[in-house]
Amino acid sequence: MSIQSYDNIRAVEWHDGGLRLLDQRLLPHLEQWLTFSDALAVARAIRDMVVRGAPAIGITAAYGVVLAAQQRYEESSEHWKSLIEEDFKRLAESRPTAVNLFWALDRMKILLAGIDANPVVSLLAEAKLIHAEDIAANLHMGKLGAELIGGPCAVLTHCNAGALATGGVGTALGVIRIAYAAGKVNHVFADETRPWLQGARLTAWEMVQDNIPVTLIAEGAAATLMKQGKVKWVVVGSDRIAANGDVANKIGTYSLATNARHHGVKFMVVAPTSTVDMTIACGDKIPIEERPQAEVLSLAGTRIAPDGVHAWNPSFDVTPADLVDVIVTEKGVVEAPTVVKMAEMMKG
Repeated sequence: MSIQSYDNIRAVEWHDGGLRLLDQRLLPHLEQWLTFSDALAVARAIRDMVVRGAPAIGITAAYGVVLAAQQRYEESSEHWKSLIEEDFKRLAESRPTAVNLFWALDRMKILLAGIDANPVVSLLAEAKLIHAEDIAANLHMGKLGAELIGGPCAVLTHCNAGALATGGVGTALGVIRIAYAAGKVNHVFADETRPWLQGARLTAWEMVQDNIPVTLIAEGAAATLMKQGKVKWVVVGSDRIAANGDVANKIGTYSLATNARHHGVKFMVVAPTSTVDMTIACGDKIPIEERPQAEVLSLAGTRIAPDGVHAWNPSFDVTPADLVDVIVTEKGVVEAPTVVKMAEMMKG
């Protein structure tokens, strides 16, 4: 079956002069779109998880700059460049770990620096280009990653690195979709991914939309799943990759990589080069976002822990490069990543 059969979901849209986001907090029970007309509301949407996933956050932020430029130029055609600095600041503060956010903002800022007249048309074209490039990168990464899977086999994924987290078919789920279409993957196991349950709510939903067989598991079941030989690959995305190949991804990824290495299961990271931060030497330098305790202490708005209990809620962890079998980007495949190999890949 053609990959086009599995390319049906879009979570970020520019429509009628505004930004539309599929509210991922409400899935899978309700598909509701929200429309945004100002940058500060976009920053809140990123912070509050209306949209999530590193590539999707970058695309959303780029469109947020367009909205900021539109508003600030209307306020003052003379001073809009100084006024828009506050919007850049708010967008940058929305999520600290996903480097795609800063990559997209820097790209928009570079373009903006050379504009003196109304900037909206030029900035919108750039935001749409960022979006289109991600769609194309997803497809290319999907094909590169699928080639590595011998199959037919089952794979395990964590969090959501699919169409909901990107501009196109997804990073990890892009590989899985293309491998499934080619008969290389026959089943997907998805970690539920506490505390936001992205695996249960989003990844499982995406797989159901595409009629790809999926089984949900608690994170604690992953080692036993591997021990029983039920999966051959773990395939995940990333929010930031350091220059040496260390990978920051949703909390729990490090445990998966450790278990995978122990049980002889291959571990694949799929991410565009906008996720690679060559200015950070290793994973220890990656800022890790800590989110509110209530996300762990509560479930669907109802407290599940006793009063007086505290929670630690890092949103991401770092998987050392020596536990990663392969990193797949749109520029190529890096097996057993090292500083030298990552630098060669980034030169492209």
